[in-house]
Amino acid sequence: MMEVKANLSDNSRDSSTEDAFQEMFQQHYALVVRKVLVIVKEQSVAEDIAQEVFVKLYHTDRNAINNIPGWLSKVAVNTAYNHIRTEKRHHARRDKQKIYETIDAGSIEEGYMKLEDINEVQKILMKLPQRDRDILIMKYSGFSYEEIAENKGIEKVSIGTLLARAKQRFKDSYLEGRREQK
Repeated sequence: MMEVKANLSDNSRDSSTEDAFQEMFQQHYALVVRKVLVIVKEQSVAEDIAQEVFVKLYHTDRNAINNIPGWLSKVAVNTAYNHIRTEKRHHARRDKQKIYETIDAGSIEEGYMKLEDINEVQKILMKLPQRDRDILIMKYSGFSYEEIAENKGIEKVSIGTLLARAKQRFKDSYLEGRREQK
């Protein structure tokens, strides 16, 4: 069984609190690892997530928690699912990048047309407000709404609306540019 030594600069915790946390860790660590292992299927990942769960517990007011084992189970399951979602996004980004790297350039004419399209998209993006440009680029680079919200300092629930408006402004600008070319 692993032992956790809290070596944090938080001097407000006394030794009895530290001892209580150590005891709680030893008592519930195996339960948390088992809960996580059912979801992630890898022992080392489950142990890492379990440690993350106990770090969250350490930084939480334990007096406000009525059922410590229940709280640990819930946080463990949520953290495990977050880990899986994050891994899926990272794999999807990596796979997408591999596809782009392996696509044959085709003829010179096709390459030129792609370059023209890229330049046109870049020009349109530069006409958009900075926030619109950033969230569109982040979304189409594979970032989740949560990651975009955290990065831009925006409420997560607002990202969908902001993204829809940014897409519409992009589309309007694109169509306007097409009309001007005719």
